[in-house]
Amino acid sequence: MRGRVQVSTADTGDLEFTEHNHDPFTTTPPAPVPPKATLDAAGEILRALAAPVRIAIVLQLRESGRCVHELVEALGVTQPLISQHLRVLKAAGVVRGERNGREVLYELVDDHLAHIVVDAVAHAEEG
Repeated sequence: MRGRVQVSTADTGDLEFTEHNHDPFTTTPPAPVPPKATLDAAGEILRALAAPVRIAIVLQLRESGRCVHELVEALGVTQPLISQHLRVLKAAGVVRGERNGREVLYELVDDHLAHIVVDAVAHAEEG
């Protein structure tokens, strides 16, 4: 199969058309698509991680569980701001809190999420 694909050149932003060939014998089949509910849940997790303070919180919790005051000290932001971001992360299932006397110890629910954040930060640093 042959077709024309519109592409933009990086230098000028002008559009040009190039030939795009599909060989039916070597074309890779499409990747499986998860159910909509799974994609929706993944989107919610990514939205929860889409704030710099929440990314920093996840990086802190990757090392060990932390109380709010430890996160405030480590990140240099106010306690209400940390608490607000922890609520978002908790609602998305990214963190959980366990009460220990007067304090709540927050920890990551799953290490997979820390890997996503670490990879995103590494990609941004390569930038």
